[in-house]
Amino acid sequence: MANRILICLLLLAVSIPGLAEFSGKGELGLVVARGNSDTETGNVRLELDYQQDRWSNESVFSAVYGRDAGETNNSRWVLSNRTNFDLSEVSYLVGALRYDRDRFSSFSYQSTVAVGYGRRLVKTDSHRLKAEVGPGFRFAELRESGESENEVILRGYLDYRWRISDTAQLTNRFLVEAGDDNTFAENTLGLSVAVNSRISLKTAFSVRHNTDVEPGRKKTDTLTTMNLVYNFGGNQ
Repeated sequence: MANRILICLLLLAVSIPGLAEFSGKGELGLVVARGNSDTETGNVRLELDYQQDRWSNESVFSAVYGRDAGETNNSRWVLSNRTNFDLSEVSYLVGALRYDRDRFSSFSYQSTVAVGYGRRLVKTDSHRLKAEVGPGFRFAELRESGESENEVILRGYLDYRWRISDTAQLTNRFLVEAGDDNTFAENTLGLSVAVNSRISLKTAFSVRHNTDVEPGRKKTDTLTTMNLVYNFGGNQ
């Protein structure tokens, strides 16, 4: 089931018309320590955005990997896709897919597919806020038992952006996927400062929470990153 969801996600990500306006950004962070400690931690993020007429699409791939004294202590990758169709200047329909694989969580994987209604609540030169809500379905597999945990969910999403100055921007994205068996929530706060039209420095703090976890595992994970960002296409 997970492979079928992933294939659908990839097909949707590449099924954008060839004439669409293309932009995106790539992020990379790496920390290597030697001496009294022997650790390596890296993270990458790639975002691809397409726009054509009333359609828009955002595909995101992110991954985190860490080793301490030769042993892996962090390994996670996430692939997501959101497609919007504008109904008006303020409202739109949305379809969202997400595949999450975390080696150290209670789940071997979590896959979600959802549809919904979105609205741009604030849109000024400095501030932008949009909200989305709608039903969906989650496919998951428990790591220890291998049992499937499939359920109907309610998806909610908030995206806030504050352009502090010509070179600085604060962003906050909040996602919740609520179900009877488990509720997943993630909030990511980021601050980026542009060096020039293409290069930026970004620091971010992410909190992920699952309400239902196996004994001995924590419900909440946090991640702090400092990345070099390269903007390409029309997104500089």
